This record gives sequence, C-alpha cells and structure tokens, in this order.
Amino acid sequence: MATGIRHRPQMDSGDFEELASHAPENVNLEFVNGRIGVKAVPDGDHSEIIRWVMQRCMQHRPDLWLYVEQGLRVETYRKGHARPDGALAPVDTFAGQGEWADPSGVLMTVEITSYDEDTDRCDRVEKALAYAQAGIPVYLLIDRDSCEVTVFSEPEGGKYRAALTMAFGHTITVPGLGITLETEPLKNYVR
Repeated sequence: MATGIRHRPQMDSGDFEELASHAPENVNLEFVNGRIGVKAVPDGDHSEIIRWVMQRCMQHRPDLWLYVEQGLRVETYRKGHARPDGALAPVDTFAGQGEWADPSGVLMTVEITSYDEDTDRCDRVEKALAYAQAGIPVYLLIDRDSCEVTVFSEPEGGKYRAALTMAFGHTITVPGLGITLETEPLKNYVR
C-alpha cells in the first residue's frame, strides 16, 4: 500500500455487528482491518490443537480459562471484531458482555492457521496488529503451514515489539504467563 493512502473500511462496526448477528450458525464472521472475513470452520486437527493448548494452559495456570472463539473488540478504538481460536483470561472475564467483548482482561490470544489463501494476511499480519492495538499482552500463533509456533509479546504503539518463532518439536515459554509449551505433539496435527 502506498504511503499516504488510507484503507477505507467496507462498512462501520455497527453495520458489521448487525450482519454478523444474522449469519448462519456454521459461519463465523470477523471484521479486522476494515474488512469482513469468514473464519474457516475448524477441522479435526485444528480442534486437537485447541485441546492441546487448553490442557497446557490448565496445567500451568489453573486460575485461567482458554475461551474458544469468544468474539473480541480489537484494533484502535475497538472498531475491529475478531474471533480468536482461543482467548486466555481469568474465569468470568466475559460474563455479561455478549457476543463481542472488551479484550481488556485477555492475557493471550491463540490462532491456529487454516489451510486457506487468507491465512497469511489474516493470521500472520492483520490479527497480530489488531491484538497488539487492543493491548493483549501475548498472541500465540500456531502455524500449520510452516510447522512453527510464534509468540508475539510486548505490545506497544499498536505493534508487538517481540516475536519468538520456534519449529514444532522445540520448547517455547510464553512470557509473563508461566506457561511452557513442549511443541513436539503439534507434529501430529499437520498435513
């Protein structure tokens, strides 16, 4: 994108919320970086990775819960709407908030790449920016295409200042949360 050219959103966030409220149950819509996106329906391996992350989080931090596909208001001024694969937060963080919640209690978001053409733009770029803009301390990206785990941390100025990428099979520590992930089992859940 050329310098000085601003991306024009497809619609405002209120119109998106209205549209998303009428989407069929088997369709998950997101509104990140001013664009509507359809989130892929998880396959079995995707579900197993979420289970794996949830177990690790519970082992290390039983005081927290990994909420699956909780809608969050993200990006500057909360105009974006993302539905991360997982949002790690204290119990009751989302009580009474409805479909699109304030992300202020979220300690980590988790995304698992899908085998589709939007993965690079959405999971690797736009969501990293959106979660940083929302001030979420950690973004964990499990990339099934590259067989790597990336931990983004230290949000500042709308971006994560730190990113650590390790190939599946290595151990990675989630900063500030006391969670260690031995990623060898992830090799079982890729094509």
